Amino acid sequence: MLEDGKIFVGVSRNPDDSINKPEYLDLKFGNRHGLVTGATGTGKTVTLQVLAEGFSKAGVPVFCADIKGDLSGIAAKGEPKDFLTKRAEQIGFDDYEFDQFPVIFWDLFGEKGHRVRTTIAEMGPLLLARLMDASEPQEGVINIAFKIADQGGLPLLDLKDFSSLLNYMAENATELSSQFGLISKASVASIQRALLVLEQQGAEHFFGEPALKISDIMRTNNRGYGQISVLAADKLMMNPRLYATFLLWLLSELFEELPEVGDPEKPNLVFFFDEAHLLFNDAPKVLIERVEQVVRLIRSKGVGVYLVTQNPLDVPETVLAQLGNRVQHALRAYSPREQKAVKTAADTFRPNPAFDCATVITMLGTGEALVSTLEAKGSPSIVERTLVRPPSGRVGPLTDAERQQVMDKSPVLGVYDEDLDRESAFEILAARAKKASDSDAAKRMQPTQPTEGSASGRWTLPGFGNDDNEPQDRSQGRARSSGYQRETVVEAAMKSVARTVATQVGRALVRGILGSLKR
Repeated sequence: MLEDGKIFVGVSRNPDDSINKPEYLDLKFGNRHGLVTGATGTGKTVTLQVLAEGFSKAGVPVFCADIKGDLSGIAAKGEPKDFLTKRAEQIGFDDYEFDQFPVIFWDLFGEKGHRVRTTIAEMGPLLLARLMDASEPQEGVINIAFKIADQGGLPLLDLKDFSSLLNYMAENATELSSQFGLISKASVASIQRALLVLEQQGAEHFFGEPALKISDIMRTNNRGYGQISVLAADKLMMNPRLYATFLLWLLSELFEELPEVGDPEKPNLVFFFDEAHLLFNDAPKVLIERVEQVVRLIRSKGVGVYLVTQNPLDVPETVLAQLGNRVQHALRAYSPREQKAVKTAADTFRPNPAFDCATVITMLGTGEALVSTLEAKGSPSIVERTLVRPPSGRVGPLTDAERQQVMDKSPVLGVYDEDLDRESAFEILAARAKKASDSDAAKRMQPTQPTEGSASGRWTLPGFGNDDNEPQDRSQGRARSSGYQRETVVEAAMKSVARTVATQVGRALVRGILGSLKR
């Protein structure tokens, strides 16, 4: 049943439960994206593992999130169990063998995998605003902040960099508003409060350096298997918005960095987005439109995106239309919304005259699914009621010791495990403020030589005393009489930054569809 150039998904059955034929996912259509849906406990995780193993064995790197910890077992060789051997016999899978797959474990918190980070600058204003659940005025201020940083040579690496830039914007709101548009101090303050919330939720672990290199999730091992990058997401799911924003950022990085390849014989990478409904929950219209655009265009870069969720209604229709390979596990139809979901799922398949899809969806057993994949010329196959094949790797989680053994042999061992804190916006702004402070103090302490005809030879400070004998002093006196107030040290430093920004428009960085930096 194993064929070159195809992933064996399972075996379809006739209405009388007799074996019909093997069902495959053709590798040359693997970048046409896919959808795996079904209620809790119907077998979605095992289906994800089967597909990930199939792509890996074909030499295709895979990235996926491990929500419950069960997927980590893919790094260990499978073990004979009754339900696995029974399923193999049931579908006539005589070639069934256990196997071990190359895995790199990742974790934003660095506890169950290698640290994975990005910088504030690389994430961009759109995704950061999404992460912070920013209002429209707040999103405008965030965009201005990125524009100032991009044009002014202020690296935004972590949360403290962004916070220091916001402080500068608040203190110089009037001057900056004349250059970039209205900057409300109230909006800046609310963004700063949101940053504190993000920090409490653990987002500071995500921002910093060394930032993840896309090449490190696109590896193959010496057996020719594609590396499977598994993101430990059990703790990350405590903050669903951070989880969704991280995966969306990674998708945008793939889109911006990878070259156009058209339709390759097999994908360059397959990206599984588990709990995909989190991507679209409460998302602004502009973000959904851009996600649709990325999903539509990233196919030509050899990347397949597979959304895994409970309900097909979780995915907007415009995105749903881009997903060519479908695996539909059982759905329940107890409520009107669930009944609508069953009908929607049934209507998206190419009908099979042998059965009624809407009826069968509610009757599918665990590990059973309706399967339709793209075949010759990219047209969808007739939907088939399919028993999904058993996976070759272990079904179930690794122990902590086994996970550590995998990490100790990882090809990225030591690359991302230590924080790097180089000079960035926080240090640059602090240094400029200190320089301005030292300069101001020196001017205050500098003695003034007595001029001819002066009343005395006493020491004076700029702006004080009987110093109107000099033209410059007279102009300062007029300025004081007209209401002029001396700039604070911070104001002087920050206005210097603003002048630098205004003269460096040509150095602005270029950003892509989702706001991430283009290389």
